[in-house]
Parts: sequence; structure tokens; C-alpha cells
Amino acid sequence: MLLQNQVTVGVIGMGRIGRLHIEHLNRHPQVILKAVADLRAEDIGEWASQQRIGVVTQDAMDVIRDPEIDAVLICSSTDSHVELIAAAAEAGKHIFCEKPVSLDFRSTYRALQAVQASGVKFQIGFNRRFDPNFRRVKEIVAAGEIGEPQIIKITSRDPNPPSYDYVKVSGGMFMDMAIHDFDMARYLAGSEVTEVYVKAAVLVDPVIGELGDVDTAVMTLQFENGALGVIDNSRQAAYGYDQRVEVFGSKGQVNVQNDFPNSAELSTRNGVYKDTPKHFFMERYETAYRLEMESFIDAVLRGGDVLIGGEDGYKAELLAACAAKSWKEKRPVKVSEISVPAPT
Repeated sequence: MLLQNQVTVGVIGMGRIGRLHIEHLNRHPQVILKAVADLRAEDIGEWASQQRIGVVTQDAMDVIRDPEIDAVLICSSTDSHVELIAAAAEAGKHIFCEKPVSLDFRSTYRALQAVQASGVKFQIGFNRRFDPNFRRVKEIVAAGEIGEPQIIKITSRDPNPPSYDYVKVSGGMFMDMAIHDFDMARYLAGSEVTEVYVKAAVLVDPVIGELGDVDTAVMTLQFENGALGVIDNSRQAAYGYDQRVEVFGSKGQVNVQNDFPNSAELSTRNGVYKDTPKHFFMERYETAYRLEMESFIDAVLRGGDVLIGGEDGYKAELLAACAAKSWKEKRPVKVSEISVPAPT
């Protein structure tokens, strides 16, 4: 049931993800994009004007306090999320927040309590669930077409390592990069993870190791339903952005390979050639980003549940914390060792 015809939105954070969301929102016929907030407001005025945004401010609270704004997108730095979520929830704004909610799952728990108390909608930015290929894998598994899931394999490798400045504030490879894979593992398995074991190393960039992080990892997961999971991550794949999944079951398997800019394949006596995969996440998941934003707006307009809620964000962060503990202590870590109940 349609509750309203339009939704007025404000965006906090004008980095590359914030700008991408703004471009998608501006194409939505039922969205009024009123305001954006960013500490570099004076540098983005011209771009904001091109996007037909009337209010540009440095203060995020200008967006949150605006009585005309129905929903807020939080795309600012991770260390600002919890405070902004609490303020937006208290103001009665529906919230979309990029992952992770915070770098400490306990802080995330408190933020979700504020959301629960306010009754607003809260969607977390795990865009990969909206990728048509991954969603089709989920549908096939959920329909029982491959039988009972037994092995879930996820490969996620970036084309280039991040910068020194980025690594310093990212929360580490498990929280920054693998968190998408933890969410995808739960999504595809249809079951919760009970144990995480990590083997990790610094094989790409020694600077990452100097900052106390890793750039290469293999993780094994144990699920409540008995299935096993394997995730492998690397900060540098020489051939491009590598994003593949496979679910193997008692009756068969389903998998998704990489997306390519085109499907042309050249065959000669010297070999068979095609282009390298799409370069990075904004190209690979462009459709997924559009669909996740449409889903959020639809939930606000029609009053339904969001498809990816705060509990999903919390549980992925919990697995990232388990992974970090496993790496540091060099042992399997049960999720029950560190978890607290998530608000529902």
C-alpha cells in the first residue's frame, strides 16, 4: 500500500559513494533530493548545483533537523555513523547507512537500539545482495534446486591495494573488505555462521603490514546448518576485480563468474582471449547500487520492511571481529565467544 507519493531525501557525505547514490536518487521519479552535507561543502557547490540540490552545508545536523526531509543517507566516514544514526533516529528520519555501521560491533549494537526505539526504517549498504547474478544464486539455493548447501565459496579480490591514508582508518581488511563477503556467505547459505578461522598474510604491500593489517586471507566458516564456507581475499589481483561465488549442494552446484565489459572472445592459433573483468566495484556493481537505493525508497514510500536491516550489518561486523580475533590468536573463534544479542 502506497503511503505517500514522494520522499524528500538528504545525503550526508559526498565521497564517491555519496555521489553515486545522489545520481541514482536524481533519476527516481518519486524522490526530491533537497540537501547534502559535507565538510568540503565549499568545494562541491558547482557539482551539487548540476545535480539540482538546493541546500549544501558543512553541518550534517542541518540535514537531520530539516522538518521537510523524510529520509537520510549516511555516506560519511565510518567514525561518524553511530552519532549520526542516533541523531537521525531521534529526529524520526528513515536511514540508509553505508557499511560498516561502526568499527566496533558493540557501538553498532547501541546505534541499532536507538533505531529500534524510534521505529524508523534502517537499511545497511550491502549492495551485493542486489546484484542480479548473486540474487539468482540465492533464489536457486532457496528453491532447493541444488539440494542441501554443503560448501559456499566466495572469492573477492581487488585490482589494487588501497592507499596508506585509507588503510589507517579503514578498520582493517576484515572489517573494510571482507565484511561484504561475510554478509554474502550468510545470505547464500541461509544459515548463521557459528565459527570463523583465518589464515592471513602480507603478500602485496609491506606498508599494509606496517599498519598492523593484512592484504591476503583465506577464511573458513562453519554454519549452523552444517555447511562449510571458504572466503579468499586479496588486495591485488593483477587481472582486475575478481568477484565469484559458488554454492555446492547435495544435488548440484550454482556459481557466478566475473562480469566483463563485453562478451567478445577472440580465438586464434595462439590462444583464446577476452577482456579483463570490470575494473572495480563501482563498475561491477553499478546495477546493484541502483537497485538497493530503489529498494530503500520503496520501503519508505510503501511502509514495508527493508530487505537488509541493521541486524544484518551487526552480524557481518561480528564475523569481522571474529576473523580479526582468529588471525591474532591463530585459532578458530566461535561467534558465541564475543556476541551479544542484536536488536530486532
